[in-house]
Amino acid sequence: MKFTAFTIALFASSASAFSVHSSFPVKQRTTSSTQLHASLNSKNDDLYAGQTNTALSAATLADVDVVEQLDQAAEVESAAKSYLDDGFIFGLESSGLERPKGKSANVVVEGDSLETQPWQVAAVGTTFAGHAIFAGTAIYQMLALNNGDTVFTAAESLAVIASSWAIADLGSGILHWSVDNYGNGRTPIMGGIIAAFQGHHSAQWTITYREFCNNVYKLCIPFGIPTMAAISLLAGSEHPSVTLFFAVFCAMEILSQEFHKWAHMSKGEVPSYVNWLQDVGLTISRKAHANHHKVPYDGNYCIVSGLCNDYLDSSGFFRKFEHAVYEFNGVESNSWKLDPELRARTLMGDYSLPLKQKR
Repeated sequence: MKFTAFTIALFASSASAFSVHSSFPVKQRTTSSTQLHASLNSKNDDLYAGQTNTALSAATLADVDVVEQLDQAAEVESAAKSYLDDGFIFGLESSGLERPKGKSANVVVEGDSLETQPWQVAAVGTTFAGHAIFAGTAIYQMLALNNGDTVFTAAESLAVIASSWAIADLGSGILHWSVDNYGNGRTPIMGGIIAAFQGHHSAQWTITYREFCNNVYKLCIPFGIPTMAAISLLAGSEHPSVTLFFAVFCAMEILSQEFHKWAHMSKGEVPSYVNWLQDVGLTISRKAHANHHKVPYDGNYCIVSGLCNDYLDSSGFFRKFEHAVYEFNGVESNSWKLDPELRARTLMGDYSLPLKQKR
C-alpha cells in the first residue's frame, strides 16, 4: 500500500512537473502584462504633462496596439488559471478560484455539469452490476473450495468484506491525498478526478447538488470493470477471496464519493439510514470530514469511514511521502505551497500534524 501511495503521487507529480515546464512560455507572456500596464501608464503621464490645460479625448488615450496586447495578456492570465493548470486549489494565489457565498453550487471544471446524463447512469449501473457478478462468482467458488460448508463460507466472506471495507478507507485517503496535492487537469487518466477534487475546496457545497451517478461516475474509470477483470484473471479460481476483496474494495472506492457528499449535508438533508451509518462509523461523519476543509488541507483524507485518519495524521504517513516525492523530482505538494511552515517542518523530518489539527 505504501508503494501504491508513492507510485500514485509520483505519477501525478511527474505529470505536474512536465506541465509546469511545458507552460513556461505562458508564464513569461503573463508577466509581460505588468510591463504593458506600465507602458500604458507612462504614455498617459506623458500626454497629461504635455497637455495640462487641454481635455484629453478618448481617442488620444486609446493606443489600439497596447490595448489589444493587454487584452491578449489578460486572456493568457485567465487561461493560466484554468482547471487544466497546476495548483487548481482554493487558497493558492495562482488558482484563480474564489469561494461562492453560502451553500451555493459553483462548477469549477470546464464542461462539467450537475445534470445527470444517461451515459453516466449506464456507466455506474454497469460497473456495480459487474462488481456484483465478480463478488457473487467469488463467493460461489469459495463455497466450492470449502466443500459446500455454507456457515464457514459465510463467515469467511464476511471477514473478507470487513477487511476490504477497512482497507478501502486507507485507499480512499491515499487517493484523496494524491489528487489534492499533485497533478492537474492534464494528467493522463486521472486529470478529471484531480481537477474535481482540487476545485472542490473552493466550492465544497457543489457536491451536495449532484445526484448519485453524476457524483460517482468519474471513479468508475480507475475502479471499474477492466480493473476487476484483470484482478480476477490474476487471482484465478484458486484464490476467490482475493477477487471478493477487490470487488468490495473497488465498490467502496467508488461509493466513497457518495459518502463524501453525505458528510457535506445536514442530518435533515439525508435519509435516516445515512445518519445511522455515520453514527455507527460505517461511513465518514460530518465532524471528521470538516477537519479536512481547513487550509492547508493536510490531513483527514480518508472518506470511506475515517477509521484510518487519526493514525495516518499522527504518524506523518503523508508527510513522509511528500518528502520522498520532493527529494525524487523536486515537486512540492499543494499543502506545502499553502503553508510554508508545514513545508519547513516536513523537510526537517517533523512529519506528524500538530495536535490542534487532529480530531
